[in-house]
Amino acid sequence: MTGVIIKSTGSWYWVRTEEHQQFQCRIRGKFRTKGIKSTNPLTVGDHVDFILEENSNTGIITRIHDRKNYIVRKSVNLSKQTHIIAANIDLAFLLITLDNPPTFPAFIDRFLATAEAYDIEAVLLFNKMDLLEGELEEKKNKLIKIYRDIGYTCIEISVLEKTNVELVKNLMLGKTSMFSGHSGVGKSSLINVIDPGLSLKTAEISAQHKQGQHTTTFAEMFPLPTEPESYIIDTPGIKGFGVVDFEKNEISDFFPEFFALKQQCKFNNCLHVNEPKCAVKEALNNGGIAKSRYRSYLQMLEGEEESYRTNSYDI
Repeated sequence: MTGVIIKSTGSWYWVRTEEHQQFQCRIRGKFRTKGIKSTNPLTVGDHVDFILEENSNTGIITRIHDRKNYIVRKSVNLSKQTHIIAANIDLAFLLITLDNPPTFPAFIDRFLATAEAYDIEAVLLFNKMDLLEGELEEKKNKLIKIYRDIGYTCIEISVLEKTNVELVKNLMLGKTSMFSGHSGVGKSSLINVIDPGLSLKTAEISAQHKQGQHTTTFAEMFPLPTEPESYIIDTPGIKGFGVVDFEKNEISDFFPEFFALKQQCKFNNCLHVNEPKCAVKEALNNGGIAKSRYRSYLQMLEGEEESYRTNSYDI
């Protein structure tokens, strides 16, 4: 039998077949995916083969199909290992809020670089637009201009007032979409507006009563009642987005505006730091590249985690 993993608890996987049946499955012994050192060999979005155990409604996963892509972050507990968030993603939405909680450019840039590295189209959703005014609204407008100029789709939404939610839903039709963001940005609320039948709020409330378990790193995928069929992947609130497995000389390739200038640099292996006749540094000095983007790049180049130095709206 063949299906897609829609939920995982680490030891058990819920697999949904094309006939819309669901089976609880596990893996037998060691199960490793080629070339990926991760804390979880299988993830939400993976297409797998499985067999049902004798006299049981549970299954054993026997094979994982080739992934078209996947997205990873550093493991919460094991910094040198990766955690695969989800696989076979068509669209990655990042929910952004300017306040309560603030989403800073460093976090956005790491998310976008990771999406670029794994060949996933990213869309930025600026939520709680109905609450912004004055200085915060100005900062939001500056951020949107930076990312739109690079070529990213930016949509201003209000989950509370359902502003532009239909636009988001139309982008999702027939696709598998992943939603990410810090805890409190309105991710689950948006998903509930997209499909009220999911009632994700219930899961949030129950999680609050299980103190100590709120750091769970497992995503969950839901089929949406659309034609063509669409899937939505809800990920837990992410505090930081540690970048993994990036070589120094390839990081700039994951910044589209840097990559576009790469051939104009004097040296083929230019890291855009201290080299002479660097097209990226020239663009930075001329205002063609945002200072916040360059700061994020340097921080990733140095292998640093997000810190107070980049947790600002100095853009």
